[in-house]
This record gives sequence, structure tokens and C-alpha cells, in this order.
Amino acid sequence: MLKKIGILMFISVQTLANDSTGYVGTGGIQYLKNSNITMQSEDLFISKKQIRVDYQFKNLSNKNITETVLFPLPKLDNFFDGGDFAHTDKLLKSFKIIVDGRSIQPEMHVRTFIQKDEKSPSIDTTDLFRKCGFTDAEMLNPWSRKSDEYEAFETKLKQCKNPELQKLLPKSETDIVPWSSQVIYSWKQTFKANSLTRVQHQYVPLVGGSVAVYPEEDIKEYCMDQSFKAGLKKANSEQAPYSALGYILKTGANWAKPIQDFKLIIERDSNELVSFCWNGKVKKISPTQFQIVEKNFIPQQDLNIIFVGKR
Repeated sequence: MLKKIGILMFISVQTLANDSTGYVGTGGIQYLKNSNITMQSEDLFISKKQIRVDYQFKNLSNKNITETVLFPLPKLDNFFDGGDFAHTDKLLKSFKIIVDGRSIQPEMHVRTFIQKDEKSPSIDTTDLFRKCGFTDAEMLNPWSRKSDEYEAFETKLKQCKNPELQKLLPKSETDIVPWSSQVIYSWKQTFKANSLTRVQHQYVPLVGGSVAVYPEEDIKEYCMDQSFKAGLKKANSEQAPYSALGYILKTGANWAKPIQDFKLIIERDSNELVSFCWNGKVKKISPTQFQIVEKNFIPQQDLNIIFVGKR
């Protein structure tokens, strides 16, 4: 099985198919480059039930450094069918942050966006939505997935008289308004001088899937090698249902130095096959777990993982 690459990120301020549910990659804390703060270690655990990350950050300077830490979740479209992203609300309810052993209650920010078509840029419309009377709870609808409120939201948008918003809406009354919502968690974090700061977070990931896997179509995205395809054939799972999730790793390259010690464990169920891409050594440490250990690690790509059930 070839192997591929997801991250806690600090900053200052995917796929849909027939008979499938979509998934989008989540990640970790974002941080703007700071020459005085390095990521000493990252211990990452990924399964379909939970993502856990344990970081050690070091302030190399002789002064305390306080930053606003952000954890951005992906943008989700408000248009969905009953099966898509049924677990998004679980992510929000399960999200936890612990700093040096103490639980942190982050602030939640909800942003909205409109993209008129695939060629147009995504425009932040949060202030316009608020001017039209939308509450944070309403703007959170793509995450809370209240499908029975979809038409009411559409009507409220189209009836808003704000001229800036009207320019972004479809000209036809029958066209769907292409808006999306993003959740960003934030908190103030002080990194003590010449000291390590331990940051842990965990949440239920966004898991998608489909009624059947097609190895020849999915081979590139999940790096399905001959051993994996042979396993599918042996398990009579060449067109079996599958689950998939993504994790954003590349932002881990934003730190002042490479990640000194990086460890990743991917866990599958006992009745599953798993495949993902990784440019390095992957060790099977138990019947259901695979481990990756890297030194002075600079993430070069993100991680997509497929889990295929044995029949």
C-alpha cells in the first residue's frame, strides 16, 4: 500500500457521487508564520469515529507571545439532500480543545459566502446576511442540516432588498441561491517564554462514502496498489460500499521550522480494508492500526483515506 498526507493550524484572523454522501477535509489549528514559535511534535490519530491531535509548541524567545488561535472548518453548501453530511452537527458538538491540561472554550464565528458560478470567486457575505436579518443560528444551517428550513432561507434571501446582496443572487426566481457557511473557532493563546505549550484537540470527522468502490476510478486519489486490489478481490469487495475522509496536512509547513517529531496512526475497523497515499514508510502496528513516524517533517500534500468493507 502506497502512502500519502493533515494538520492543526494557527492563523491570525469533496467529493459527491451518485448514491453517495460527500466529505470535505478537516484539519487542525492554523498559525501565521512566527519565527519564534516552532512545532516540536505532532501526534495525530485518525479513524472514522474520531480525530485526535496532540501538539507540543516551543516559544524560542525570552518573552511571552500571545496570539489569536483559529481552528477553521471547511465551507459547506446550504444545498444538500437528506443523506449528505448527516454527521456535520456531530463535529460541532464533539469539538474539544485542551491546553496544558486545561479545557478551553473557544468562541464560534459563523461566516457565509456566495459563489455565483464555478468561475466566480467566493464572496464573503456575512455582513450582508446580517443586514437582511439572518441570525448566527440561521447562517449555521449548512452545518445543522435542517432541510425543512431550506426553502424559508431561500425565500428570505430573495426577498431581502439590500442592493449589494441582490447583485449576487441568481436572476431567475427559480434558481437556487449558491450560498455556503463556514465555522471558525478562536481563542487567545499565550506561549510562555522559552517554554513548551501542549495543545490537544479532538472531534468527530466528516465521513462520506458511496454504495460501491471502483478501483480503476479511485486508484489515483487513494493510491490503491496491487496488494490492496488483491485484498479487495480476495474479500469479494471490488464493488463493495466504502467510507472516505480527508485531512488537511499541508498547512503544517507554515511553521518556523519543520515538525521535529511527527507521528500518525490511522485506524480501520476489523472488517475493513484501508488505502491512502504516503511518500514514506508505513508500519502495521496492530490488526487495525497503521503507524507513520517522521523526523523534521514538512507536509507536502493532504490526506485522503478510503475504508472498504469486506463482504
